[in-house]
Amino acid sequence: MPRDMEGKVALITGTSGVAAATARRLIEAGANVLACGIDETANEALRATVPPVEVQRADMSVPDEVAFCVQRAVERFGGLDILVNAAAIHPFGTVEDTDIATWTRCFSVNVGSIYLTGHFGIPEMRKRGGGSIVNLASVQGHACQKGVAAYAATKGAIHALTRAMALDHAQDKIRVNSVSPGSVRTPMLAVAAKHFDGDDADLDAVFRRFGDAHPLGRIAEAEEVAEMIAFLAGPRAGFCTGGDYLIDGGLTAGIAVK
Repeated sequence: MPRDMEGKVALITGTSGVAAATARRLIEAGANVLACGIDETANEALRATVPPVEVQRADMSVPDEVAFCVQRAVERFGGLDILVNAAAIHPFGTVEDTDIATWTRCFSVNVGSIYLTGHFGIPEMRKRGGGSIVNLASVQGHACQKGVAAYAATKGAIHALTRAMALDHAQDKIRVNSVSPGSVRTPMLAVAAKHFDGDDADLDAVFRRFGDAHPLGRIAEAEEVAEMIAFLAGPRAGFCTGGDYLIDGGLTAGIAVK
């Protein structure tokens, strides 16, 4: 495992699923990591399984709480080099049956948190002479299923925001990219399984069904997404900015005609 992030400081939004796997991967690469999440159960689990990680309870859609997290990373580790924006919620519904509060909350968390970490974090990254931002988008921002209007809209917005940030901050030597996974074995995917198959769903069976939709015949593991995030966050991706990187097992490569 290359330790190509020795001494770097990373702030990750979210503490479960891909965020947790990314925390582990960046620490293995030598980074100092502060992970911030609203779910205390997930926070405690991350503290227990990745002891070097610093964990802060925070709602990443609230400006004062995001500003506090950025400042804590700077004070604890001496600066900020990497932002990984993985915080998200995944409501189901059309624009007709999604209530206004849910729609607003989805945008506040999924897109607003990226704006806020950039707003407060980019000045600190500039002091370090540059850095890298990786935003967690989704294949749902490219092509979506029915009944995910709010979630799909936020993921498309993340693609656009990633491009805008990459252009705006290239002169600061801050690279900005996004990753778009297909189905990944995470707590969020378990929620989706129960949405479709009920609370007593056989998760392994549902995950196999989800996997069958991907040409590779399976769903992804969170560690596979974390590996791409680590690549984009680190020096090996030094000429990558403004891009979106699919990690979808071939899901968006074909059409559903048999």
